[in-house]
Amino acid sequence: MLDELKREAWEANMALPGMGLVQLTFGNASAIDRTRGIFAIKPSGVSYSELRPEQMVLVDLNGDLVESDALRPSSDVATHRCLLAEFPSLGGIVHTHSACATAFAQAGREIPNFGTTHSDYFAGNIPVTRKMTDAEIHGGAYEWETGRVIVEHFLQNHLAVADYPAALVNRHAPFTWGETAAKAVEIAVAVEYIARMAIFSLQLEPGLSNIEPGLLRKHFQRKHGPQSYYGQGR
Repeated sequence: MLDELKREAWEANMALPGMGLVQLTFGNASAIDRTRGIFAIKPSGVSYSELRPEQMVLVDLNGDLVESDALRPSSDVATHRCLLAEFPSLGGIVHTHSACATAFAQAGREIPNFGTTHSDYFAGNIPVTRKMTDAEIHGGAYEWETGRVIVEHFLQNHLAVADYPAALVNRHAPFTWGETAAKAVEIAVAVEYIARMAIFSLQLEPGLSNIEPGLLRKHFQRKHGPQSYYGQGR
């Protein structure tokens, strides 16, 4: 069963360069087995061209390595652990530094919802966190605190992770999630595409307003929730 978990995480990680979402080793994906409370994540600094399923590192939700001889996990492991522990509906996390979404994160700007493509995935703007404090950055738990600023934003603003399956960490980059690692990859692809279109839209019309609320709700609800009718069902 844990071999299957490793393969799920490996497949998610391997999809990232193929989708143009990562350069060099700038990115990682994780997948969790909720029954065991164990997740698999990319090892730190290992090139995607050399990555193998058996190299995925297993970690529990307390932060302990499950395999004593494992490679070191991604430096972002604590961020993944924070989000997976806080939001039990999540089955996988993806972190990238994809160019357009990261541009919004570096600017400290949420990605505005200008159209129906965005609304197919998000119930509103893609949120951006506040800037991290010096204490959070230098206090010894930077990666955990990175997860905490996402959690803080969602709790303070009463956002559901199912309605907003991504966040931009201010000055950093996007994190996405889903019920599976593969779904988190899909969301990462969508976020980058949405960010790219938003930049183009702002170039064409700098004063462009957000999509009309009724049209947003129509597109979001036809793909999500009890009234959804998009696709072939389950």
